[in-house]
Amino acid sequence: MSRIAKRFEKLKAENRAALVTFITAGDPDRATSQALLDGMPAAGADIIELGMPFTDPMADGPVIELAAGRALKAGGSLRQTLEMVAAFRKTDAETPVILMGYYNPVYAWGPEKFAADAARAGVDGLIIVDLPPEEADELVPHLRAAGIDFIVLTTPTSDDSRLPVVLANASGFVYYVSIAGITGTASAAQSAVDEAVARIRRHTGLPVCVGFGIKTPAQAAEIARIADGAVVGSAIVSVLAANIGKPGAVSAPLALVKDLAEGVRGARK
Repeated sequence: MSRIAKRFEKLKAENRAALVTFITAGDPDRATSQALLDGMPAAGADIIELGMPFTDPMADGPVIELAAGRALKAGGSLRQTLEMVAAFRKTDAETPVILMGYYNPVYAWGPEKFAADAARAGVDGLIIVDLPPEEADELVPHLRAAGIDFIVLTTPTSDDSRLPVVLANASGFVYYVSIAGITGTASAAQSAVDEAVARIRRHTGLPVCVGFGIKTPAQAAEIARIADGAVVGSAIVSVLAANIGKPGAVSAPLALVKDLAEGVRGARK
C-alpha cells in the first residue's frame, strides 16, 4: 500500500480529513525551504505538496508565481526538488510528498527517467497542472511502473460527461480546484464545494481533496467537514514571503500550519 493510501486509511479511522500543505521547493532558498519542508509534519501537515519551480506557472496567482521566481533566482531546479525530497526522507518515511507543477521540466527530463528518479527520491504522487487527460498516456504508465500516483485536477466545469475522462488515470486522490481561476485569489461558496464533492464521489471511490482559495483555519475546517482533505498553499507562502530574512522565516509559516491543522482536526467533532 502506498504512503498516500496508508495516510487516508489512517485518517478515515480517525474520522477526519487531511491537511494538505503546499510550498515551492527552494523558496526563498534551499536551506529555508528544506527547514520548512522538514518541519511540516510536526506542525500538523498530513500530506505535503512541493511545487516544482517553473518560469511560467500559468495556473498560479501572484503569490506562488513570485515564490517560483525566488526559487529559480536562488538556484532552484527540478533536480534540487528531488534532492530536497531525498533529504526529507532521511528523517520521515511516512508523510506522503507530492510534486506539483508543469509538464515542461518533466518532459525535458524524460518521463520514464523522471518517474524512476522521483520514486528513488521518495516522491509519492505527481500533479501536472497543464497535462490534459488526452495526453497523459506518455507519462502515466511510467508513474505506475515506479509506484507513483497520478493525481488529477477537477474543476467547477468538470461535469458528469467530462469527469470519467478526467478520472480515467487518477490514483492517490482527486484534487478539486474549487474556483475557475488561479491560486490564492477568490474562495468558492461552501454550498458549491459540497455539491461538487458529492458529484465527484459519484464517479470515483478515491479521496477528494479541495484546494484554491482556502486561507484560514475556519475555511479549512469548513472544507474538512465534507471533503477528505483541505489544500492550503498561497496562505502559507504569503506568510513565508512576509518573513524572508527575518527570524520567523520558518517558524511563522509553521505556526500557520499548526493553526490550520487544529481547524481541520476539530472540524468533525
